[in-house]
Amino acid sequence: MQLNLTGRHVEITDSLRDYVNNKFAKLERHFDHINNVHVILDVEKLSQKAEATIHVSGAELFASTEHQDMYAAIDGLIDKLDRQVIKHKEKHARH
Repeated sequence: MQLNLTGRHVEITDSLRDYVNNKFAKLERHFDHINNVHVILDVEKLSQKAEATIHVSGAELFASTEHQDMYAAIDGLIDKLDRQVIKHKEKHARH
């Protein structure tokens, strides 16, 4: 899995990068056909925004989340993507 991490108006620290990598590693355990992930972390005044596009076999999944804390935004993002990946996996298994 190739992970691209982009920061808009925020510096991507090592701890932030490690946190994102660990979270996506958990996501990959659920579904191992994840090819490419692009994560964008954005700070807009008081809200922290995390969004990601995942390229999986046969589809492209997207989710975004806003929170006052960047780590909480990343957690919310992973929750949304996890549900989408599971849904895609079930759909993929039926065909």
